[in-house]
Amino acid sequence: MSDLLRIAIVGFGEIACRQHVPAIAKTSGAALVAVVDPAKTPPGLPHFRDLQELLRDGPEIDAVALCTPPQLRHALAAAALAAGKHVLLEKPPGSTLSELAPLIAAAQEAKRTLFAAWHSRYAPAIGPARKLLASRTINKVTIVWKEDVRVWHPGQAWIFEAGGFGVFDPGINALSILTEILPQQVFVRSAVLDFPANREAPIAADLELSDEDGLPIRAEFDFRQTGPPSWDIVCETEAGPVTLSKGGRQLRDGNRLVVDATDEEYPALYRRFVALTSEGKSDVDLAPLRLVADSFMLGRRRLVEAFED
Repeated sequence: MSDLLRIAIVGFGEIACRQHVPAIAKTSGAALVAVVDPAKTPPGLPHFRDLQELLRDGPEIDAVALCTPPQLRHALAAAALAAGKHVLLEKPPGSTLSELAPLIAAAQEAKRTLFAAWHSRYAPAIGPARKLLASRTINKVTIVWKEDVRVWHPGQAWIFEAGGFGVFDPGINALSILTEILPQQVFVRSAVLDFPANREAPIAADLELSDEDGLPIRAEFDFRQTGPPSWDIVCETEAGPVTLSKGGRQLRDGNRLVVDATDEEYPALYRRFVALTSEGKSDVDLAPLRLVADSFMLGRRRLVEAFED
């Protein structure tokens, strides 16, 4: 196998164009060598309509980055692992929890890397926030994660289909941060999910969570916010609030600005992927996906007005 990790992107939608392509270009030891998409044809790269065509007729690759809707990822990941390729799974890693176990086993059997890419954990303020909170007593956590679906997911009808996660598609980013920065495992106590009358996935959600010590955690997700997005997590501690803002790019300890950085999540993500493949390891943390599944299991469904994109 080449020292250079040769990657094919499967699913060339907005997230692939906006984040994965430039991140791979910035990553030492990685190169984008092909794209798989049934419709889009990116200039300057070999293009294939499906994964099997790439595996049969394409250039040599070492890994695939699966950027399709989550409903499609299990079959694609299984095929890639069977062909001896490393696999990066965009978040969420699948549309169900149970479909991940066979993939983890297949990656172990094939001695290949399977990487559940929780990109928000690689935001520049997350590590410093985790270290800061490790020395504090946390009394309360409030998450406000709201954005305009028309701006951030334009024309992406799959997100409101069954298995598309609805507002949990961005909301799971907040949950991935929460499970990274808190010292104890958290679980869902109750949930209210707002389903548009004409859709199969929620447009908003209110969650009550906790840890074993009873830490109160409230999360509000909403796809209907207009204007700038709100991607904030506030941890009230005995020494004052610790606030993560801008999706994890900014950290404040009380009024003191600790971190205020540019968005470098995806380059850090790909550095991690390259390191995992060189070490022969996988990284598949299911904690954020488990919280989403539990929210659907416990959630009280509330019908709201129809949503038209």
